[in-house]
Amino acid sequence: MNQSIEVKRVSTKEELEHVFAIRRIVFVDEQNCPPELEWEFEDESVHFIGTVNAEPAGAARWRKTDKGYKLERFAVLKEYRGIGLGQALVGAVIYDLPQDATYVYLHAQLAAMSLYAKFGFKKAGEQFEEAGIQHFKMVL
Repeated sequence: MNQSIEVKRVSTKEELEHVFAIRRIVFVDEQNCPPELEWEFEDESVHFIGTVNAEPAGAARWRKTDKGYKLERFAVLKEYRGIGLGQALVGAVIYDLPQDATYVYLHAQLAAMSLYAKFGFKKAGEQFEEAGIQHFKMVL
């Protein structure tokens, strides 16, 4: 079956509410992340929503930190995994970064590292725990 995948920068309050709902399902409900750790830096982040056949299905964001540009909160609803939405989200977020984004990094859950590696991200440093989940820092 043909899936129409689209990723765009969030521009409405309704889209942002969909982003937060997706993140709540994936991170808080599925992965048991503490809700107080999930909702931070929202106002300074650039958010993205991914849709499949016009249905909200994925989310991501980037923000400028004191180190560089951090890609974060990549989430795809379970029923939409494995069809390329995660890859579309990563590509759209990277494409949207400002010209001065010379240092780009993220904290990758172990299961997602191969996805980020497809875009040229390389593991940097030791494995660590964040919100109860094992991660590696990866740098583009």
